[in-house]
Amino acid sequence: MMPISGQEGRGRRGEWLLTLPSLVWLIVFFLVPTLLVMAIAFKPAEINGGIGQGWTLETWRRLLLPTYPAIIWRTIWLSFLCTVICIVMALPVGYWLARLPSRWRTWALMAIILPFWTNFLIRIFAWKSLLHPEGWIKEGLVWLGLIESQANLLYNSGAILLVLVYTYLPFAILPIYAAAEKFDFGLMDAARDLGASRFLAFRRVFLPGIWRGLWTAVLVVLIPAFGSYAIPDLVGGPTSEMIGNKIAQRVFTERNLPHASGLSAVLALIVLLPVLVSLVARMKEERAGASRKEGRS
Repeated sequence: MMPISGQEGRGRRGEWLLTLPSLVWLIVFFLVPTLLVMAIAFKPAEINGGIGQGWTLETWRRLLLPTYPAIIWRTIWLSFLCTVICIVMALPVGYWLARLPSRWRTWALMAIILPFWTNFLIRIFAWKSLLHPEGWIKEGLVWLGLIESQANLLYNSGAILLVLVYTYLPFAILPIYAAAEKFDFGLMDAARDLGASRFLAFRRVFLPGIWRGLWTAVLVVLIPAFGSYAIPDLVGGPTSEMIGNKIAQRVFTERNLPHASGLSAVLALIVLLPVLVSLVARMKEERAGASRKEGRS
C-alpha cells in the first residue's frame, strides 16, 4: 500500500472537517431517535399511556396478528405501484423537458412546480371533492357508461393510489430531468445511425446514461409514499389504512407508545431497504470503475 503524502492527508482531514457538522446532525437527530424508537418497542405499555419498566416482546407478538400483515402489505404494494407509475410517467416528461428549447423549458418547469405553491392538505381535499359521489368526475364516468351510479370513487385503495401519484409525480420528474439535462443526446443520434430504433436507443443508451437521476427519483417517491398518513386518512377510509395511520392511532388515540414504536421500527426497516440497495449498487459501480482504471494503467 502506498503511503499517504502530507498533502493528501491534509486534504482528507479537510474533507472530514467539512463532513463533520452534517455527520453530527444526522447522528443526533436521525440515528439516535431511530434507535430510541426501536428500543421503546421492547418496553411494556402502561395503562395511563406511559412506558413501563422492564423489557418485553409483547409488542412484536401483537404485530403478528392478522390485521397488521395486511396493512403492511397494503403499504408496500401501494408505495411500490405508486413509484412505478411515477417513474413510467416521469421518464418521457424528463426526456421531453431536456430536449425543449431553453425559452420554453422554464415555463414547463414552472407548470410542474406550480402545485407546490398550494398547501398539501388543500390539494388532498381538492381531490376528495373531485372524487365525491356528486363530483363531476363520477358524473362524467357514469354518463360515459364506464362505471355504475352505485360505484364509489372514494375510500378505497384506488383513490389512495391516484392521489399518491398526483402528489409525488413532480418528485420523480425533477431528478430525472436534472440527469437528462446533462446527458449527451448525440449518443442517441449515433445509436440511431448504427441502426437502433428510437425505443432501443432510449432503453440501451438514454436510461443507462441517467441511471443516477432515475434511482434518485425512485427513492424520493418510494420513501415518502411508505410513510403516507394524510392521503390514506382523507381519501382511503378505515378499510384502506396504511402503517402511518396505525402509528397515529396508537400515539394519539390509544396512547400506546411501545406499539407505535414497533410499527415505526417496521416502517423504518422497510424504508431502509431501498437505501441499502442504493448504497450497495453505488459501491459496486465504484469498484467496477476502479477496476477499469487499473486495467487501463
